Amino acid sequence: MPYARRGLLKAPSPLPGFGLSFGIMLTMLSLIVLLPIGTLLLRGADMGLAEVWRIVNTERVWAALGLSFRAALLAALFNLVFGLALAWVLVRYEFPGKRLIDAAVDLPFALPTAVAGIALTALYAPNGAFGSVLLDAFGVKVAYTQLGIWIALVFVGLPFVVRTVQPVIEEIDREVEEASATLGASRARTFGHVILPMLTPALLTGFALSLARSVGEYGSVIFIAGNIPMKTEIAPLLIVIRLEEFDYNGAIAIALAMLSISFCMLLAINLIQIWSRRRMGAA
Repeated sequence: MPYARRGLLKAPSPLPGFGLSFGIMLTMLSLIVLLPIGTLLLRGADMGLAEVWRIVNTERVWAALGLSFRAALLAALFNLVFGLALAWVLVRYEFPGKRLIDAAVDLPFALPTAVAGIALTALYAPNGAFGSVLLDAFGVKVAYTQLGIWIALVFVGLPFVVRTVQPVIEEIDREVEEASATLGASRARTFGHVILPMLTPALLTGFALSLARSVGEYGSVIFIAGNIPMKTEIAPLLIVIRLEEFDYNGAIAIALAMLSISFCMLLAINLIQIWSRRRMGAA
């Protein structure tokens, strides 16, 4: 076994050796991720935990944090269900315009967030194409409300779920479903007990990516939110406001609060992923 492992390490590879590859990876990871986060943590340490808590523990900051994470969580949950349905349709069915819809899924990736925000505001404003209909017919105001924020976050987060789940659906053999049906299982039972367990790791990954993108989204939200303190003001906007006021300690404290909450949420999702994979392996 040691010789086999040694042989695997010496096997030809198109990539550089382990030492060089690891050095490049660690350097880029440090420059792009670790150093910025480390600098933020050091600035927070210089301020002290008591000062950070004093800045964060205000009604306006908690309202902004609550709105950001609540809207992001609801948008990610919606994308989890709708993204799965969209990915399933794109993989399993043939219909006119399929390629167009498949390409449109990637539009939020390529579209600048400010452009997306302006477009959504134009559509859902009280005098917009969709906003006027919703307001006149149902009395629902979308733009400049928390509902508008949710729609913007759904828009930017949907591709993460679709593109994560789509390749996994393509790898599922139809014979698995046919075998389940042959054994007498209904469509709902086949999906819940056969298909869904195989998709769970990919779904959780897509959910985590969608949630992470939604929590920090700024450009597409500020145009449709209205940015009213205590009502439609998101945490990233409050950080920008603190920076414009030259209140760097306030911006750092809010950023640390967002970082801590995001880390806890992503850690919980990763633990659920590990549990689901071990469960599938045991099964």
